[in-house]
Amino acid sequence: MKTTYLMIRIALVMVITVLGSVSSLAQYREGKIVYQRKTNLYKRFGERAKDWIKEKDKIKTEFFELTFTDSLSAWKQVSTDVPDPMSWGTSRHEVYRNLRQPTYYSVRDLWGDKVHVEDTLPQRDWKITDSKRVIAGYSCRKAFWEVNDSVRIYAWYCDEIIPSIGPERFYGLPGAILGLASEDGGVVYFAQEVKFYQPTTQEFEYKRSKKIQTMEKTREDIELVMSKSRWGNPDISYYFIW
Repeated sequence: MKTTYLMIRIALVMVITVLGSVSSLAQYREGKIVYQRKTNLYKRFGERAKDWIKEKDKIKTEFFELTFTDSLSAWKQVSTDVPDPMSWGTSRHEVYRNLRQPTYYSVRDLWGDKVHVEDTLPQRDWKITDSKRVIAGYSCRKAFWEVNDSVRIYAWYCDEIIPSIGPERFYGLPGAILGLASEDGGVVYFAQEVKFYQPTTQEFEYKRSKKIQTMEKTREDIELVMSKSRWGNPDISYYFIW
């Protein structure tokens, strides 16, 4: 009887050890995520956009990559040789983070100019739901952030990829965000491919500008420019959500 009991205990320990090993193998800490971003320019700019953007051109598709380790991340657009006649329609920021710090460094695309911003990461009050979907082959849980009374952002995160990272400046969920979308579908990011490997230090390097400003100063600059626009003074909050 004692021998049988001992064998059962040994078997249980072996099962727990194996399960623990499988669980640890399923936790990824470094690699690269390639995202596709689709922007509906009609929703981005409103009804007036129909006067100068054809129906066939209303959806603008771009690709970005997020390189990461458990301590660093770098968000950049995937370079392409294909000419983009509507490059002005969307923003193409670079975002660099030390995941152990509450700050970020960003090279913001502002009407063709590169503005260097260093600031504290925005805080978002995420609500996690029970809804799930598969993105790029990984099970993701849905969460949402209420920007204000009329704007909501949805995110789908994967807890197998454990760094709290995501597109642009998005983070704050217990895993990597593989999907991100505005409620109206105007802007949608979805991971297309996930690669696990050890990135080189060069992949996180960036050249700091001698002229760095805060996001508040950037907003003041944009508001000043837009106030002089022939389109009047439109809502520019979109620029600061991402």
